[in-house]
Amino acid sequence: MSDHTVLKVEGRVLTGPDEACDELWVVDGRITYERPRAEAVTVRGWALPGLVDAHCHVGLDRHGPVDATTSEKQALADRDAGALLIRDAGSPSDTRWIDDREDLPKIIRAGRHIARTRRYIRNYAHEIEPGDLTAYVAREARRGDGWVKLVGDWIDREDGDLAACWPRGAVEAAIAEAHRLGARVTAHCFAEDSLRDLVEAGIDCIEHATGLTEETVPLFAERGVAIVPTLVNIATFPHLADGGEARFPRWADHMRRLHERRYDTVRAAYDAGVPVFVGTDAGGSLAHGLVADEVGELVKAGIPPVEALSATTWGARRWLGRPVLEEGAPADLVVYDEDPRADVRALAGPRRVVLNGRIVG
Repeated sequence: MSDHTVLKVEGRVLTGPDEACDELWVVDGRITYERPRAEAVTVRGWALPGLVDAHCHVGLDRHGPVDATTSEKQALADRDAGALLIRDAGSPSDTRWIDDREDLPKIIRAGRHIARTRRYIRNYAHEIEPGDLTAYVAREARRGDGWVKLVGDWIDREDGDLAACWPRGAVEAAIAEAHRLGARVTAHCFAEDSLRDLVEAGIDCIEHATGLTEETVPLFAERGVAIVPTLVNIATFPHLADGGEARFPRWADHMRRLHERRYDTVRAAYDAGVPVFVGTDAGGSLAHGLVADEVGELVKAGIPPVEALSATTWGARRWLGRPVLEEGAPADLVVYDEDPRADVRALAGPRRVVLNGRIVG
């Protein structure tokens, strides 16, 4: 299809959770609500802004960085599932070349993970000690797209269980430096112990957040700290626990308990007003293209379907500072046969995927 092909999207264009119109046009790759004079190719159905996967890893697999061919396959799998905006929550690969490809999703990068020495998955992160944390956060803030990713907790082999990685003073200084440089900070956290220090130090988001409790949920709500639960990843906890039980029985028991209460944890956060967004954690051990599954998991946790949908569309895009289906915005949208507000399972079967104004799927 030519870059200059005019599209008409008709049916129901979902411009917000409770807002819709009958049609929009795509001219020169951008959305307009003014009828053009040129003839248009018509696409019919229920249109949503391109979905957001707010925790994804393009350029990474279970062993570490991957080549460009593999990275491209990962990005295409996300795109074909309707995820047209990705917050890449840590990758050791340079994927800037994707920005030059109009057929691949847009990526907001958090640079490379920053972890404590020997306290994360091998080949993934900068592994450093607390005295270097601020310098590395500054480095990744300059390299990323407005985000930095910390590893907030991981198994302490001497203790045999999950434990916080950073002293309070180190994260306070590092987060302050990221904010000074205009970047937001997020952190991988499975357990309970690190959460209060990170939130009170000014962190902007927590990934997974399985360790939220009755004591820390109100703190998150008060500070407006978002969570990205990655429930499709948390589903793997029992398998991980089985594999590690012989060496680390306390850790294995802890992982199972976090898994058992995962839905209650997410629902409690949502009910308290904590912002919740969709992320799959694809790119480590998980396949790409699971965004519809994660929305379904949020609904299982008790989040109303329209709110779960917003967590991957209107709300998620506004949180990340990106446009929705508004006049002049890049035409990144997904069209479905059924209303996904009525049944989020519709997300699993996009009828058409439009990226930068071109039909790509």
